[in-house]
Order: sequence, then C-alpha cells, then structure tokens
Amino acid sequence: MPAPIIKPPFTLETARAKVQAAEDAWNSRDPERVALAYTPDSEWRNRAEFFTGREAIKEFLRRKWAKELDYRLRKELWAFTDNRISVRFEYEWRDAAGQWFRTHGNEHWEFDEDGLMRRRDMSANEYPIEESQRRYRG
Repeated sequence: MPAPIIKPPFTLETARAKVQAAEDAWNSRDPERVALAYTPDSEWRNRAEFFTGREAIKEFLRRKWAKELDYRLRKELWAFTDNRISVRFEYEWRDAAGQWFRTHGNEHWEFDEDGLMRRRDMSANEYPIEESQRRYRG
C-alpha cells in the first residue's frame, strides 16, 4: 500500500516527511514510482532542461538513470512555507567508464492542494571523485 500523500500547508514535521519520501522514491530509481508524486501537468526545470508532464518526467528519469549508474541521493530540508519546500541535495553516481561523480544542488518545489508537486526548479553542478571518496553506499 502506498504511503499517504502529505498535503500542504506544511509544518516542520510534514515538510521533513515530504523530503524523506522524495529521497526514498528517487533512490528507488523507478521512474514510474517517482512520477506519481507530480501533477499530470507538472512543470520542471532541471538545469538547462525545461519540460512539462508526467510522461516527460518519466522519460527524463529513464535517460538520467541510464547515464548515472549506481545513483545514491540524500536530500535535506532547507526551508518551507504553506505549499512550498526548498531542499539541498547531494548525490553520487558513476558513468559507464567507472568514473564516480558527486552532484550538489538545490530544488524548489511547489505543491497543489492534494500534495502533488506542480513545479520543480533544480540547479546543480558536479565534479569527479575517486571511488574511495564516496559518502553514500548501498
């Protein structure tokens, strides 16, 4: 049974729970599961890519996880208000050649009254790391 959807307005407790639910879903690396947290017409900015809708989200995630192998993510609540949450995130992944990377960034989320994300605005950058420098495993 899926977890209940956390709806705005957010409190510190519910904002933290929303961030944890997002981290758990993204670490599943399942585009179908992740896309269910967004409205059917959700608007995304992911770095320099702009797109709309669950099907576009799923396609983006399929491409992402085909490139970013062994992806492992951590999200941290940065700030929240009525129906918005901002997070800081960090994740690690390797490419097909075996080079590891760490990616840092921020996301700003806006939710509808049913607790689905209708807007996601993400900025990030990454740098190569050695396998021995990894922080997130398993």
